[in-house]
Amino acid sequence: MRLLLQQKPSAGEAPKYVQLILQQDLLGGWSLLRETGHIGGKAQLKREQFLDQDTALAAFEKARDAQVRRGFLVMFAQGVDAPR
Repeated sequence: MRLLLQQKPSAGEAPKYVQLILQQDLLGGWSLLRETGHIGGKAQLKREQFLDQDTALAAFEKARDAQVRRGFLVMFAQGVDAPR
């Protein structure tokens, strides 16, 4: 699953973005990747590991909801069960 969120840009500043990616690893666990930064600038990548899909999906949805509360808008969603 992949979700791209973006904040409305401030005057003279590039918009901020957050990309959340949930994927299964080769050992059957799950990884939640969080990429944050300004469009066209440096980005920061954080990875969290989970043993089961339910816990990983709950963390994905919690991260999404936190960003939406901060004023980010969903720009792109990809995946079979892409959240709306």
